[in-house]
Amino acid sequence: MECSPAPFYEDVAGGPAGGAAHWLTTADNTRIRVGHWRAKSETNGTVMMFPGRTEYIEKYGNAATEFVGRGFAFLAVDWRGQGLADRLLDDPRVGHVDQFTDYQQDVHVTLGLAAKLGLPKPWYVIGHSMGGAIGLRAVLERDCFAACAFTGPMWGIFFTPIMKPLSRLTAYWGPRIGLGEKTPPTTSLESYVASQPFDGNMLTRDPVMYQMMKDQLAAYPELALGAPSTIWLREALDECTWLMEQTAPATPGLTFLGSHEQIVDRKAIRARMANWPSGVLVEIPDGEHEVLMEAPDVRGPVFDQLSAHFLATQSGSPAATAQSG
Repeated sequence: MECSPAPFYEDVAGGPAGGAAHWLTTADNTRIRVGHWRAKSETNGTVMMFPGRTEYIEKYGNAATEFVGRGFAFLAVDWRGQGLADRLLDDPRVGHVDQFTDYQQDVHVTLGLAAKLGLPKPWYVIGHSMGGAIGLRAVLERDCFAACAFTGPMWGIFFTPIMKPLSRLTAYWGPRIGLGEKTPPTTSLESYVASQPFDGNMLTRDPVMYQMMKDQLAAYPELALGAPSTIWLREALDECTWLMEQTAPATPGLTFLGSHEQIVDRKAIRARMANWPSGVLVEIPDGEHEVLMEAPDVRGPVFDQLSAHFLATQSGSPAATAQSG
């Protein structure tokens, strides 16, 4: 497969030395960006990070440090419509996808790059938020991941009782009346992180990590993304419905859920994991949406559990059995 060097903002990523990014082109001629870091000793395989909506490679520099330090190679993706990947609408602030399954084209070329680079197996995947939906479908449809993990996965979207019917009405009727590329009511074209003060944010309780995100977007505003289109919302809702209808994969799965989660549907996550025989759900007390970006005393044990979960597949031991708390 063809790939070429892509910009990589190492100055704000804060990851291990030697990170690099590549341009890849999908079957439908969409250009995405994939970044990776290599470890000095990669005896433990490769962790592939499937980010959430609005996210970008550099945001996961800290995660790269954690896994590279544990002997894993690490890879992250700019999905179509975000980061430095091709934006799909005239207004680049609007997150958009024509069909949710289009993200699987991004997965396909990402796996191809991992193979071309010789990133060591076993391969593992972590899906965060929207990346949790993309990642679960990838695990269901492919046989290349030895184990999978999820943080605040989007297997359902959280709406207040008042907003739920309005959001569904917007998602399914908006595109029919020519509003498919517009954003839903009450949403903003401004980046959430750039515009929301730390106090009251729904992502993390760690002011240091939140400021890191703000600084990244201030330095490189082209990474920022605002609200999704109504077509994205429709497609996301349909994808969540499909995922919840599927039998759980045989792949060992470990999922983290913050007790204060306010972005994705906690009930859907608990229901999915309750019906995953080789799956374990760990609830993080006082955790918000991004448990990998909580304070060190929270995220450190999460990285430890993720590593143990992945390594268990190599030793032949059962998958992680951490108790929810």
